Amino acid sequence: MEQLKSTPLASRHRALGALMAPFGGWDMPIQYEGIIAEHRACRQQTALFDICHMGEFIFSGDIVSAGLEDVFTFSVATIPIGRSRYGFLLNGSGGIIDDLIVFRLAADKVMIVVNAATADNDFAVIKSRLTGGEIEDVTAGTGKLDLQGPLAREVMGRFFEPAACNLPYFKFTTARILGYEAIVSRTGYTGELGYEIFIPSEKIPELWELILADDRVKPAGLGSRDLLRLEVGYSLYGSDLSEAITPLEAGLESFVNFEKSFIGKDALLQQKAAGLKRIKVPFKVSSRRSPRHDYSIMSGGDAVGVVTSGAFSPMLGCGIGIGFVPPQLAAPGTPLTISHDRVSMEAEVCQLPFYKGGSLRS
Repeated sequence: MEQLKSTPLASRHRALGALMAPFGGWDMPIQYEGIIAEHRACRQQTALFDICHMGEFIFSGDIVSAGLEDVFTFSVATIPIGRSRYGFLLNGSGGIIDDLIVFRLAADKVMIVVNAATADNDFAVIKSRLTGGEIEDVTAGTGKLDLQGPLAREVMGRFFEPAACNLPYFKFTTARILGYEAIVSRTGYTGELGYEIFIPSEKIPELWELILADDRVKPAGLGSRDLLRLEVGYSLYGSDLSEAITPLEAGLESFVNFEKSFIGKDALLQQKAAGLKRIKVPFKVSSRRSPRHDYSIMSGGDAVGVVTSGAFSPMLGCGIGIGFVPPQLAAPGTPLTISHDRVSMEAEVCQLPFYKGGSLRS
């Protein structure tokens, strides 16, 4: 059996009655009160997520001469200090090893935040591509909480100075809390106003209890987080993204800088020149039924693709999903049928985001 890792909050999750399950090699809370209730808390008030399973690496050195500038699909050297940038680590075929965010801490120092399930491989790949500098895996000593929801700024104001609360989107700062310098970032994965708080892992239980003492905040598990991200069309690694899927197929070319060098660039240029055989499409189901991962996407009686993410959307009152189909079937309004065994549901290609009422840029 797989030996699961635990976050510093494992005992607190169980004390709150959380349903726990494996995720990316970690024992993680899926829900407490319930996925829909926790989804509602995030959309209407504020939810707190334990995201300590994510991986964090610190690179120190000259970004260009050490080769870090060529590792990702975006430029690291041009990220201003105090800002972060999203993009990809690719294999030689242009497939996505991981999607990640890089934080520019100083002229010669960055923090790389990666997905839990891919963290060990990410570290090995990045290290192998460097020609200088130093990279350290600081995951074990780094804790991370996500505070998300339209009231997040008000809640943050109880614990942090205004500079941390009034950050622009994708900017971060350091702020003193519980005797430590925390990194506070204006990012998230829910489509709502939100913050990511990085602090030494030993202080995470104290910070968790401190924030949850505010009655406007509810603990939320990965079940509601997955539903929240799907409603705004964010991709999930391992479902909508993988080493067999390129950023072009995933509709994420805007996070690829073709003006710079990176591993996988030639393969992407060849794919562009040849034309894509499949692309990611969002779709709505004409009922409250939920499409599920690996359900077939049908058109004209033929299987044309597969669902990679799907669920019932409380905000839209219908089933929604993401899948991959040939480009000629990707236009909004195109009818599709979602099928699995005896299950069949009519659907229609739409545009992202599914839910447009979030407070993300408030």
